[in-house]
Amino acid sequence: MTQLQSKHFKQGNTQLQLHDLDVFPHCCFPSQIPSVDILRRRLGFLMSSVWHFPPAVTNCRVNFTDPEGYIDSSDDPPLPEGAFLQCTYTVTVYTGYGVELQVKSVNLSEGEQLSIRGMDEGGALLVLANQTLLVEGQVIRSPTNTLSVFYRSSPEGGVGMFQLHYQIFRLSCALPRRPHFGEVSVKDLHPGGTAHFQCHMGYHLQGDTTLTCLNASLPVWMTHFPLCPNSTLDRSCSWSLEAPNGQRLHLHLERMVLGPTDRLVLWSGLDAGSVVLFDSGRGGPIPFEGVISEGPAVRVQFITDQPNSHNTGFNIRYEAFEKGHCYEPYIQNGNFSTTDLTYGVGTVVQFTCDPGHSLEQGPPVIECINTRDPYWNDTEPLCKALCGGDLSGPSGVILSPNWPEWYGEGEDCSWRIHVGEDKRVLLDVQLLNLSDSDMLTILDGDEVTTRILGQFVGGTSPFKMSSSTPDLTITFHSDPAGLVFGKGEGFIINYMEVSRNDSCPDLPEIQNGWKTTSHTTLVRGARITYQCDPGYDLVGSETLTCQVDLSWNTQPPFCEKIMYCTDPGHVEHSTRTLSDPKLLVGTTIQYSCIPGYILQGGATLTCYGREPGTPVWTSRLPHCMCEFPQIFCPKLAEAAADSSFDGGSMALAIFILVLLVSVLLGGAYIYVTRCRYYSNLRLPLMYPHPYSQITVETEFDNPLYETGGDTREYEVSI
Repeated sequence: MTQLQSKHFKQGNTQLQLHDLDVFPHCCFPSQIPSVDILRRRLGFLMSSVWHFPPAVTNCRVNFTDPEGYIDSSDDPPLPEGAFLQCTYTVTVYTGYGVELQVKSVNLSEGEQLSIRGMDEGGALLVLANQTLLVEGQVIRSPTNTLSVFYRSSPEGGVGMFQLHYQIFRLSCALPRRPHFGEVSVKDLHPGGTAHFQCHMGYHLQGDTTLTCLNASLPVWMTHFPLCPNSTLDRSCSWSLEAPNGQRLHLHLERMVLGPTDRLVLWSGLDAGSVVLFDSGRGGPIPFEGVISEGPAVRVQFITDQPNSHNTGFNIRYEAFEKGHCYEPYIQNGNFSTTDLTYGVGTVVQFTCDPGHSLEQGPPVIECINTRDPYWNDTEPLCKALCGGDLSGPSGVILSPNWPEWYGEGEDCSWRIHVGEDKRVLLDVQLLNLSDSDMLTILDGDEVTTRILGQFVGGTSPFKMSSSTPDLTITFHSDPAGLVFGKGEGFIINYMEVSRNDSCPDLPEIQNGWKTTSHTTLVRGARITYQCDPGYDLVGSETLTCQVDLSWNTQPPFCEKIMYCTDPGHVEHSTRTLSDPKLLVGTTIQYSCIPGYILQGGATLTCYGREPGTPVWTSRLPHCMCEFPQIFCPKLAEAAADSSFDGGSMALAIFILVLLVSVLLGGAYIYVTRCRYYSNLRLPLMYPHPYSQITVETEFDNPLYETGGDTREYEVSI
């Protein structure tokens, strides 16, 4: 008998030892020897009972193409025992549209993964959010027309629950970058929209003046944005300013950023011997309050060795004023009121800033003093958009630092908004254009309980967002290396306090009209329909809808008094003259017939107003009748003749028919009344018929009524 020596198998920390297996002697019957397959099966069973295999993976892929729908984990296939789920849900919509995903509910255990992914224009995956940041009500938008949701259950078992609602929205191009020393106006950011560029005076446009937003998975502008370089390529520039005789010039240096080799010189006159008002090469302080010329002329000269540099330059504002008066003050991003429009001695000017700006570097009130040589007792203040602050009013504006100029690099700003305790904050983001290295974050709640509502990088189209508490914080951080990576245009955010309940604010009644609501409470989706009283037209949208952010989709309409009549129309064979083509109240229309026709009815119609009711005409339309039908109106005469002939023929036919009917009726009457009793032709039914004798026999079986068997005969005559 031979033996199979013991073998050792080891996998990981598990060691399996197979003991010696006796093999039957060769003399035995072959069927009693275990086959190789049996040994393998026994060995496999023994090894599987000791070794540890990883759980199986159940993969699933679900594709969505509808414009709206739900991604629900309860629709996932059941898991076999010892397996875990790995699913990818992909939503693909039409080109030019994106996917907006809202978290309805999410309940995941530790170890489960849920991530929202988008795609850039190159097809690379972008993680937009994951399970650590997902909260109920959160809205996530894809940058292209594709969005995917990846879910992986925990290997230890158990499947979490989540429900996501998606719908499409129109994608848009990024806000076009405003060129240095230029402006840009945008008509529409959606595909097909255009952006128009223009340069400031002294600069010329390099590139297309109009760009179109192209439809794609990620809409883009058709070409690169144009530039506004200086039209003067010389290294030395000179400008001459002249005012009328007897006046002087005031020059205000609003912006001046000069390089180490740049030089700006201002002369009070045009000749070489004029007095120098300012020379940057002398190293003195910059007169931001401005300089005043001694006479009516000023010469400005700028020398540089970098004529097309965008990082350096200056901006000078100037105005002429009469002697014996102060110059007209100016404040950028603000306004002022004055006690004297000529700015004589004693004039008081008060400054105010536009929303989102605050006064800096100067008093809010200045006065024109000194009768001999009038001047302002202080410089004009500046209105600047600040970097952060505490805001507590019911509404306001938040602007990027230094707006409308470019914000600086290394900005770190925080705005804290607080409204009434029974209110919440509604943000209306009108403009958001940042660089890819800068970030704007919107936080809901106070410093103790804070959650992120959204984080934004780059540019996006206008949107609205609301808080769930009376506190909201906006933070902004710009990259300190902004000069290397570039800077964005900035942002404009309006905020207002709104009711904390889940309904839109009630809208007022409209004058000369009324409104009806589709719901008793103005919840999301509720509609208000406006109608006007008789005599009034509705101007604006007839129906308003309460949106998801608890705001109305448009402004309420109003009822406008109808001050015009409807066009009464033309009269055949005539001409008309209108006193007003708009047919307003008081308009007259004069009708006159062409030669050969005479007017029947009033020749003049007048539009007059009624209270209440719509304006009407004073009379009905006249008619033009032919004066001589046989001569001037042959068609009318022929039609009249045909009509007469047809009428006579019809009358004759009716007369003949009546005559025939009368003859027939008369003949029948004569026959019945005269010829009936004298005719030899007698009808059988006209005389009595003799009845024959009738014999009646009656028999009764009842013996009580027997008659004795006699028979009687009866004769009946009629």
